[in-house]
Amino acid sequence: MKKFLSIFLQFVLFLLVFAVGSFVHPFNLHWGLTVTTPTITHYFVADGLILMLAFYVVMLIVEALMKRLRTLAPWTTFALILAAVLGLVMKLGFITHEIY
Repeated sequence: MKKFLSIFLQFVLFLLVFAVGSFVHPFNLHWGLTVTTPTITHYFVADGLILMLAFYVVMLIVEALMKRLRTLAPWTTFALILAAVLGLVMKLGFITHEIY
């Protein structure tokens, strides 16, 4: 039960960092510009994904310092992958702009 709670909390934290980074744009990176019509453009803001990966590296460093890397790293990786997949399914980071 304790391990499941830890995985769930990590998943929620990763998803929250992904969402905040996608809406705040701290690095202002835009990838994959697609113009669907002359007035509408779609692009992907990778800031949330980059912040989520940086947070993952920090969590792995903390787990290594606690000497629990072997037992916790696979579960942390699972939470990261699950949060990334759910975030991309929820279209976090995908922005549509109408140009007038």
